[in-house]
Amino acid sequence: MLSFFKGILPLMEKTTRFLSLVGATALYSLSFSAFAAMPTVVPDAPTLSAKGYVLMDYNTGKILVEKDANEKLNPASLTKLMTSYVAGQEMKQGNINAKDLVVISRNAWAKNFPDSSKMFIEVGSEVPLMDLFRGLIIQSGNDASVAIAEHVAGSEQSFVSLMNSWAKKLGMNNSNFANPHGLDNDDLYTTPYDIALLGQALIRDLPSIYPLYSEKSFTYNNITQRNRNGLLYDPSMNVDGMKTGYTSGAGYSLTSSATEGDMRLIAVVMGTKSTKTREIESKQLLNYGFRFFETVTPHKAGDEIITEQVWFGDKDQIKLGVDKTSYVTLSRNDTKKLTASVELNSELEAPITKGQQVGEIIYSVDDKQVGKQPLVALEPVEQGSFFSRLIDQVKKFVMSFFK
Repeated sequence: MLSFFKGILPLMEKTTRFLSLVGATALYSLSFSAFAAMPTVVPDAPTLSAKGYVLMDYNTGKILVEKDANEKLNPASLTKLMTSYVAGQEMKQGNINAKDLVVISRNAWAKNFPDSSKMFIEVGSEVPLMDLFRGLIIQSGNDASVAIAEHVAGSEQSFVSLMNSWAKKLGMNNSNFANPHGLDNDDLYTTPYDIALLGQALIRDLPSIYPLYSEKSFTYNNITQRNRNGLLYDPSMNVDGMKTGYTSGAGYSLTSSATEGDMRLIAVVMGTKSTKTREIESKQLLNYGFRFFETVTPHKAGDEIITEQVWFGDKDQIKLGVDKTSYVTLSRNDTKKLTASVELNSELEAPITKGQQVGEIIYSVDDKQVGKQPLVALEPVEQGSFFSRLIDQVKKFVMSFFK
């Protein structure tokens, strides 16, 4: 009997630590920096003339700067971000194909848009779908928008219904679309924040479509047009998208995205007074974000965080970690203060499947939570034999006297 108790003492000590800390904040903690923490000093964000604007970290969705981010505004050709997203999703799901030839209807004829941007497509012509994507994204063609809408859904009206369905799915709660191109309409509106959500979704969900936003020119029907996003030509920044917009009712708008190291930012400015202003103010937002903030990756997909005891299994220990890379956006000084702690949902009992969530990793700065990530099993644990489960039951019973 004495040898039995000696055998379970190590387990008792480990499990007592586990039991006393379930639901607490520090079963396990880790600091990500050995440097002395400095006071957090972040200057005020730039004040812009745009009607509304927002700066979002792509990986975390954290808003770094905003003014009237939820104000309903006219998006003009920023609408085409949703047109490309819906069409890209339809292609991803196999409902249309990148090799499709699209027959241009009279409704999509370039002559229907005499005073606005167009791709110059002709009635009855067959245009490759990817050419239409480029006409939509690079040339901002209103004719290409209608042609894509009709190819995807049969009519503009049906396509608009798809646009609004996707807007709801993406959490664009203050948006409504009335056409696929963005020409002024009383029922067409969105917000800087909603457009940032849409930009985030485009980059995340459509890796085959998003690179088109970085292309600087496109030639169709012997007419070459340059991408209207002036930040693509700025050598001081790594801007790779996204879209401009202008109508007399909306003013000048720009959604842009840029990278620096592991950080990607999305800036949206809506309702400025000129092409130059929208570019200057977008650049101010992006430079501010990259200068004073940083996106860190405390743990990468597959990283083992801790090994914990598991009861009633075919083995006594299980490796726990993350199955997706975790991202946290912080001021540059706060990255030196980042810590992590683990909270388990309950005692771990077999069977446990690989990838099963068993708790959370909480990221903190100065005891304030700044992010979290599911803690998952990195390996399966099957149920142990009847005899091993019986022994575990006895061990747990004995341990209950030591609580």
